[in-house]
Amino acid sequence: MEATAAGTEAKAEAVRPRGLPVVWALAATGFLVVSLLVGIAVGPIDLGVGEILRSIGERLHVPGVTSSLTPVEDSILWEIRVPRVILAALVGGTLALAGATYQGVFRNPLADPYLLGVASGAGLGATLAIAYLPDSISGQQALPPAAFLGGLVAVALAYAVGRSAGRERDATTLVLAGVTVASFFTAAQTFVQQRNTDTLQEVWSWILGGLPSTGWTDVALIVPYIALAGAVILAHRRVLDVLSVGDDEAASLGVDVRRVRLLLILAATVGTAAAVAVAGLIGFVGIIVPHAIRLLTGATYRVLLPLAFVGGAAFLVLADVVARTAAAPAEIPIGVVTAFIGAPFFALVLRTTRSGV
Repeated sequence: MEATAAGTEAKAEAVRPRGLPVVWALAATGFLVVSLLVGIAVGPIDLGVGEILRSIGERLHVPGVTSSLTPVEDSILWEIRVPRVILAALVGGTLALAGATYQGVFRNPLADPYLLGVASGAGLGATLAIAYLPDSISGQQALPPAAFLGGLVAVALAYAVGRSAGRERDATTLVLAGVTVASFFTAAQTFVQQRNTDTLQEVWSWILGGLPSTGWTDVALIVPYIALAGAVILAHRRVLDVLSVGDDEAASLGVDVRRVRLLLILAATVGTAAAVAVAGLIGFVGIIVPHAIRLLTGATYRVLLPLAFVGGAAFLVLADVVARTAAAPAEIPIGVVTAFIGAPFFALVLRTTRSGV
C-alpha cells in the first residue's frame, strides 16, 4: 500500500503544473497581434497598417491620433474586416482549446473537438435547416441555431449511449459511443441530401467551412457560449494534468473523475458547437495547434490550454487570409485550407506517436 501511494504521489508530482513561462506568453501574444494586423490589412482594398493603427487609436481616443480613412474605408475596416478577423480568432481559439481538452480528457493525442459526434450532429442540423425551412429563414437566421442544437444533441446522445453500457467513466466507451452516433447522424444527413438534391451546393458550402462577412452579428452570437466554455475549461486546467496520470490515480488524489469528465466534455462541446454553428466544419485546428505547442514547449495542460487558444486564434486568422487571397476574387473554403495544412501534420503526428515521441 505504501509503495502504491508513493507511486501515485510521484506521478502527481511529475504532472504538477507550473506557471505560464513569460517567454511563451509573449511569443504567443506577439504571434496573435501580428496575425490580427495581417488579417485586417490584407484585402481587395489596401488600407495600410499605419492607417489601421491610427484608426484604432482614434477609436480608443488616444490624444493626438486621428485617422485619414475615408468614410467608405472606415466602414470596410470596422464593419467587414475587423468583425471577420475577430470571428476567425474566436472560432480558431475555441476549436484549438476544445481539441486540447478532449486530448486531455481521453488521454488520446489524436482526439479532436469532433470526437463525440458534434460535427455530424451539426451537419445534420444545418442540412435539415437548409432543406426544409423556408428560404426566408433558412439562411443566417436559422442555420446557426440548427447546427448548434444538432451538435449538442449528438454529444448528449453519445454520452447517453456510453452511460447505458454502465461504463460512462470509461473514456474508450465514450469514444466508441461517439463513433456510433456520428455514423448514424452522417447516414441521416446523407439521406436528407439525397432527398433534396437541389440544396447540395449550399449544404456542401457550409460543410467545407467559411467565415461569413455579416458584421458583428455572428460575433455577438457566439461570444457568450465561447466565454462560458473557455472559463470552465481554463478553471479546470490543473485537473486535466491530474487526469493525465490515469483515472484510478486521479480518483485516489480526490478527483471526481466522472463529474470532471462530464463537465469538461460539456464545456468543450458547447464551445465547439457555437464555433461550428457560424463557421461550418473547419477541420484539423483542434489537432494541429495543441500538438504544435506540445512539440515547442512540452507544456502541461495549465500552460497548454491558454497557449492553444491564442495559437488557434492566430492560426485560423492566417488561414482565412489564405482562403480570401489565394484564388482572389474567388474565395477558397477555409476548411480546405486547414485540411491542406492539417493532413500532412496529422501524418507527422501518427509517425511520432508510433515512435513513442
